[in-house]
Amino acid sequence: MILLAGPCVIESEESIFKIAKSLERYQNDPRFDFYFKSSFDKANRTSLDSYRGPGIEEGLRILQKVKDDFGYKIVTDVHESYQVPIAAEVVDMLQIPAFLCRQTDLLVAAGKTDKIVNIKKGQFMTPGDMQYSVMKVLKTRGCDELSFEASQKYGVLLCERGSSFGYGNLVVDMRSLVIMRQFAPVIFDATHSVQMPGTGTGKTGGDSSMVPHLARAAAAVGVDGFFFETHFDPICALSDGPNMLKLEQLEALSETLLQINSVKGN
Repeated sequence: MILLAGPCVIESEESIFKIAKSLERYQNDPRFDFYFKSSFDKANRTSLDSYRGPGIEEGLRILQKVKDDFGYKIVTDVHESYQVPIAAEVVDMLQIPAFLCRQTDLLVAAGKTDKIVNIKKGQFMTPGDMQYSVMKVLKTRGCDELSFEASQKYGVLLCERGSSFGYGNLVVDMRSLVIMRQFAPVIFDATHSVQMPGTGTGKTGGDSSMVPHLARAAAAVGVDGFFFETHFDPICALSDGPNMLKLEQLEALSETLLQINSVKGN
């Protein structure tokens, strides 16, 4: 099972290392293909006053230190094409944010690297239309075939994180997992899927109590991995606190997901 986990954004070197230390069990467990996730910049915050992160230079320095000290593979968001080759010097997976999943220059820049590219489905996108984002990366890598096998071979993933449902709410249509998995391996982002945009007075709200339920449902449908933002104290987190899991919750949930996977044979 692919597992992407870590705090939403780099808050400080001290907090990052505290969380990274708590995730060592996944690095040492052969049942997981583990990537440590955190962002050096969150460019899509609701308010200009919201914390964005330390920036690319300091953020990548910290992520490189995590990589060196723990041996983790690293995944981080990139928002502009100029960031891609810089981030690719450190990370093993480049993540395309949901709001940018159609940005051709960004996708092509990511495709020109040798890194895995995880494209998050926009809240405004149909699952079938995500094939065109996949093809932008595949064609950049010299592949004209759209299939699960081609995307797996050339390192392209799709990530489901819910669809807009009126104002202030997201819903997950489990059919999208099946549809997108026809042409790429699928990661289910269980924590962003419980966001409630625009309900937090200048911040995005959320309901983390729903994370385990959606994750178990996605495992039953069949996915290739999971993405969880996690923190030792989500209430105090500087970004996405309402939808993040506590570190201790992730352990029990990940075991449950492995059990469901084993029953389904995924």
